[in-house]
Amino acid sequence: MNMSTSTATPEQVLLRLDWNVIRRLDGLLQGDYRTLFYGFGVDFADLREYQPGDDIRYIDWNVTARMDTPYIRQYNEDREITAWFLLDLSPSVDFGTTQTMREKRTMLTEFVTVLARLLTRHGNRVGAMMFGSGIQHTVPARGGKIQVLRLINDMMKQPRLTRSPFTNLKSLFDGALNSIKRRSLVFVVSDFISEPGWERSLSLLGQRHEVIAVRLYDPREEELPDVGMVMMEDAETGAQMFVDTHDAKFRKRFFAAAQQREKNLYEAFRRAGVDVLSLSTEDDLVRSIVRFAKQRQQVRKN
Repeated sequence: MNMSTSTATPEQVLLRLDWNVIRRLDGLLQGDYRTLFYGFGVDFADLREYQPGDDIRYIDWNVTARMDTPYIRQYNEDREITAWFLLDLSPSVDFGTTQTMREKRTMLTEFVTVLARLLTRHGNRVGAMMFGSGIQHTVPARGGKIQVLRLINDMMKQPRLTRSPFTNLKSLFDGALNSIKRRSLVFVVSDFISEPGWERSLSLLGQRHEVIAVRLYDPREEELPDVGMVMMEDAETGAQMFVDTHDAKFRKRFFAAAQQREKNLYEAFRRAGVDVLSLSTEDDLVRSIVRFAKQRQQVRKN
């Protein structure tokens, strides 16, 4: 990264990503940006009986109850998609462990910029809800390059919260449920370090919209290096403690706890019925997006 996202202007950020990311994506996706999602901004077309392999999110439960057999709703794709980015800008998203590694917030900004640019370039609208200790800022959905620049500007201007009550993503999902009326494509961009209890709200959001969970993580949150005594601080609450990373048993317990959190998180996504794009601070953004697109293509073929 030639220029820090935090010191660049929105125009510079967009220009750099246009050259370094979006052009590469265009080549690898062969211009078919809709492979990233199923395509919404859709109109109801018809009902038919459920067949094995159909997406259960389209089941019409009222008709199913009356007919005593599962029926699903079919939709015609509209040309226009409305996409919303639900952005977690809580303190843990500012975590980064080395000078060469990006913060999760940087990954968030770059991902949103790239997807917003891809979408608006094809005549779609994008908006955002920015979340810290609560929903702090909303950018209404609009189209065009100016809208992308506004999103970049507003993301960069959102203050870094040095301390806050522990994040509760449920309030973000509930706010989106109440605010986003038209069926939309919704990207939840977060590290999902949160109080429990958000799973049902995410599931309800997924029943109304096409939801993609974009999970941000730093590898050092999962596995500690052997670097001796270090001060560890909870990014959300500010609580601090010294730990001895020379202690192999401690590192093993830390890794086991992280693996269990990982398992629980992906189980929650599965139960909520949402697809997941994982973005590491060490990842190449292009490779991550293309890998996700190919996974979704494979699922649609099966």
